[in-house]
Amino acid sequence: MNSLLIAAAHIKGPHIDWASLSPVVVLAVGALVALLVGLLRGAVARQQVVPALSLVTLLAAGALEIWRFGHPATIIHGALRIDDLALLIDLICTVSAFAAVLLAWRSEAPRDAGHGEFHGLLLFSVMGMAILASSQDVITLFVGLELLSIPLYILCAAEYRREGSLESGLKYLIIGSVGSATLVYGLAMIYGASGQTGFAGIAHAVATHNLLGDPLLLGGIALVVVGFAFKASVAPFHQWTPDVYEGAPTPITAFMATATKAAALAIFLRFFDVALIADKTTWSPMIAALAAITIVVGNVGALGQTSLKRLLGFSGVAQAGYMLSGVVVATHLGVSATVLYLWAYLGMNVAAFAVVHANQLETGTDRISALQGLGKRSPALAWSLTVAMLALAGIPGTIGFIGKFQLIHALVSGNHSWLAIVLVVGAMISLGYYLKVVAAIWMSPAGSASEISGVPVPAGAAAGLAPIAGGAPEADRLPYPEVVFVAVVFAALCIIFGILPQPLFHLASHAGSALRGLL
Repeated sequence: MNSLLIAAAHIKGPHIDWASLSPVVVLAVGALVALLVGLLRGAVARQQVVPALSLVTLLAAGALEIWRFGHPATIIHGALRIDDLALLIDLICTVSAFAAVLLAWRSEAPRDAGHGEFHGLLLFSVMGMAILASSQDVITLFVGLELLSIPLYILCAAEYRREGSLESGLKYLIIGSVGSATLVYGLAMIYGASGQTGFAGIAHAVATHNLLGDPLLLGGIALVVVGFAFKASVAPFHQWTPDVYEGAPTPITAFMATATKAAALAIFLRFFDVALIADKTTWSPMIAALAAITIVVGNVGALGQTSLKRLLGFSGVAQAGYMLSGVVVATHLGVSATVLYLWAYLGMNVAAFAVVHANQLETGTDRISALQGLGKRSPALAWSLTVAMLALAGIPGTIGFIGKFQLIHALVSGNHSWLAIVLVVGAMISLGYYLKVVAAIWMSPAGSASEISGVPVPAGAAAGLAPIAGGAPEADRLPYPEVVFVAVVFAALCIIFGILPQPLFHLASHAGSALRGLL
């Protein structure tokens, strides 16, 4: 017994820099508090206090992320790297979750799943994204990926009384599990070839032990690409995306479409542009081909869609192809362009999904035909969705144009001009479905919600709510001002940063500098 006590006394855990880890700690504490408060019997505590706690937690985490900006640190024995790249990705995920909480404040999903559980799982997912974006070790990478994914499997099925939501959760669980299994198998093969789990150790082993061309390493790289591709909605591993986006509660779809993609692209950048940079000539052509296929498949697949959520799902596939091109370049400019586009994608997608959510609450459907007359019924939402569609298409004057321009610049500078041409062609194809949405908003006759959608509006869904300025009082009673607020704010940011993009250039450059010494 004494020997055990003596041995235990000599065991020392790794030193933890609590200041650098503080955003993750705040998210964990906030998630636990939300779960506990959600157990209270009072309706006010569950329906008002729990969402408010989630917002406060996300504000605190965002403030700490901004505080740590410019103070890079490697913590917990090299398991996590809290640098400007990780903090910017964390901030994207935090802002996306903040918007999702506002969108879900009075929607069906928290009521069905339980307010404490819904918001606790959302915060735990953001925590997993923060860990994933900071990972410097394959073990930490896998822990972050699973902490990100498992809450989302449940949140997709949060509206369990609706068949589509249950189907969405089940599909995401099955396909996500396949992707995770493929990834962990690939990571195991890379460990077997290099004998290292840390990214720096893997990079050193590949460069110094003549592992270039090693079959075990090549097999591991291929499987890791497939595993990451599942999470980032990269074709041909994107099949789950339109179905899951359509079936999941719209606030969760908005969160998944932006935050999950940001975290997946961040680990793409970190793993391939750091751990495997010495083997770039092997994996770069493979990822470039995947990016080109993804751009074509996503844009062509969106052309025939009648559901706006499915259209945005295929659009997200194409956008993943655009962002993946920044990983291919593997330069400071490529990293900066990818991070810049992730910020642009956040604004464009959240604005679009906020309008989809508002219109879905009014009409009971997400069909594009339900947007008919939205320009007369609700100018605020109509303009928000119009700006989002034009930004996603890359029209000048929007942040989408700036993001695509930077990606093209990075590709041409990195001798991947052919992929830049594919990107431009993909953007041209995308006009075919983005402008279809704009036409439905402004060029179709107005009518009542039930006439347009063909679906009876739930009783009280649009009653007793203030009209939005400019619309007909009897028709422009869209639910929940917080939803309209999210749509208008994010659409406005798409225009503001499209005209004055310098602040985003500055932030994205810091993210690129975080990996400069390793590229």
